[in-house]
Order: sequence, then C-alpha cells, then structure tokens
Amino acid sequence: MLTGGYAGFVIALYSQQYWLGLVASVGAGAFLAVIVVWFCVRMGLDQIVVGIGVLILAEGITSVLQRAQFGTTYPRLGQVVSVKIPLLSSIPVLGSSLFTQPLIVYIGFAMIGVLHWVLKSTNIGLNLRAVGEKPEAVDVAGINVTAIRSYAVLVTGGLAGLGGGYMVIVGAGIFVPFMTKGIGFIAIVVAMLARGKAIWVLIGSLLFGMSVSLTTSLQLIGVEVPQDVVNMIPFIAVMLALVAFARRAYLPAALAQPYRRESK
Repeated sequence: MLTGGYAGFVIALYSQQYWLGLVASVGAGAFLAVIVVWFCVRMGLDQIVVGIGVLILAEGITSVLQRAQFGTTYPRLGQVVSVKIPLLSSIPVLGSSLFTQPLIVYIGFAMIGVLHWVLKSTNIGLNLRAVGEKPEAVDVAGINVTAIRSYAVLVTGGLAGLGGGYMVIVGAGIFVPFMTKGIGFIAIVVAMLARGKAIWVLIGSLLFGMSVSLTTSLQLIGVEVPQDVVNMIPFIAVMLALVAFARRAYLPAALAQPYRRESK
C-alpha cells in the first residue's frame, strides 16, 4: 500500500491526472509483488519472513524517496470530484456516504460482483481456489500450480497498491511516510472472516471503515479523541471481530505452503 500510494501520489502530482496516479499505484504494487513471487512462490521461502522484509523495504524506500524529493514539505493534491447518483444521493444519512463518491468507488462496488462471479463460476476461480487447497490435485490435472500462484500474487499486489493509491490520492490528498499504519493487515483479517466470499469482504470492509470514521464524527461534534486512540480503533475492531467470529474464520489449507513437483 505504501509503495502504491507513493508512486500514485508522485504521478498524480506531476500529471494532475488522478487516474494516471491510480494506474501507477497498481503498477508499483505489482512490481513489489514480484519480490514475493520470486522468493516465496519460486524459491519456496517462508512467506511470513519475506512479507515482513518486503514491508520494511517498502516503508524505508518510500520514506527515503519522499524526503529526497520533497524535503520537509508535503505537497497536496487537488480534491477528486465526487459523482452524485440521482435520487440515491438524497437518502438521509447514507446518501452522502455511499452515493456521493468519486467514480473509482462505484467501480470498486461493481467489481465485487465481477470478482464473485469469477471466483465462483469460472475455471479461473476454480483453479485459483484449488491451488490454495489441494495443489497436488491441480498439478495432476496438468495445470501449472506455480504459474497460477504467481499470477495471483501479482494481481493482489496490484490491488494492494491500488488501495494505497486510493488512500493517498482520493482520501488524504497527501503522502506522509508510514501513513498506512499497518492497516493492510486488517484486510487479511477481513478475508479470513469472509471465508472467500466477495460480498462479505465488502461488508467487513464497510464495518471497519465505519469504525475509523466514528472518531471523525465524534471530533466534529466536539468530543476530543486523542490521535493514539484514533490509530488504535481499527485494530481494536479487528480483535473484537476475531473474538466474536473466530470460529467462522477460514484460511486455505495450503496457504503459505510452498509447492514443488518433486516433493510429491
């Protein structure tokens, strides 16, 4: 997210086109994912160790580049124009929150349905689920497990970069080193609780987003909320969700397990 956020911010700042910034975010996220593909999928190294290394690398590189390029200044991007959906945007409370958003938000909502269809009703989705559950069976069927896992990592890397780009370009309008504050880990918990269902990913993401916006609402009505508490709220929500729904959490059987054909 940090890599995608920084790359997208720089491109959007100099091009004055936020769409180009979002595209750059996807590319930067996928580029960083190449490291994970090489070390984890190809070489079979421990994903947790490599993941922590990539996280530290991204934090360090984006911080150094930001300081080298902008010094102690923090340039701001212009506000991204929101699109109102007729009638729906007039609904009390929810209208302004859900139906008065930048175009990329509506595209994201639409992609939920597309991803659900791909994962549940196509060979791509079937193979993707299979390499996470029973890679040996996929290999016996003549399907390249390594290739599918590699493509999956690259795509998710690009999507993570897009998330960072959205956070910086559309959300904050500014890039600050370490600004994600580990929020990407919340996505892992949401995926676990969603049990591979795209619609539950959407619902979980909205709930966690509401937990973050709650502090802003409290501040608007005059309730002083320390910044440390603001930073803690998403992770407190995660812990409460895990306590409440731990039994429905699910991870693929072969997750983080390297696969080599000669090991059969």
